[in-house]
Amino acid sequence: MKQIKSGVLFVCMGNICRSPTAEEMFRSKAIKAGIAPFLVIDSAGTHDYHVGAAPDSSAQLAAKKRGYDLSALRARQVSRHDLERFDYILAMDINNLTVLHHLGGSDLWQKPKLMMSYSNLYKGKEVPDPYRGDIERFDLVLDMLESATDGLLQVVKQGLQPNVPAP
Repeated sequence: MKQIKSGVLFVCMGNICRSPTAEEMFRSKAIKAGIAPFLVIDSAGTHDYHVGAAPDSSAQLAAKKRGYDLSALRARQVSRHDLERFDYILAMDINNLTVLHHLGGSDLWQKPKLMMSYSNLYKGKEVPDPYRGDIERFDLVLDMLESATDGLLQVVKQGLQPNVPAP
């Protein structure tokens, strides 16, 4: 019997800093939790600035220090099809959320949510864009995403419970 997969999509502006970091971080946690086979995990950008490019070198360096390898990821632009296909669509900030709401139109506007709504540690709504910033900005983004991906993982796991076979 084929398992139904749940989709998780992380979205930022260019898909070279925040969203690929969240993608790889969440994938790593899903693997450790044993639920990765039941998930489709991806990331995209609201703009086409960097389509096909690897994540920003500073993002890769900061992530690598924490054990996350972003080197295989490539930027792409989000599409309406993504809003139809993914169950969880997480925007890094209000601007990205607004673009996703417009892209989704009246039938899909409610699907995208802010990533930080899943954090129990950080009360801010947005993950700041570290692009062209110093390494401390990238470290802050990693801290924020660690918290938010932990919360998201719990929600996704609960949503999968009826579909995941017992060991």
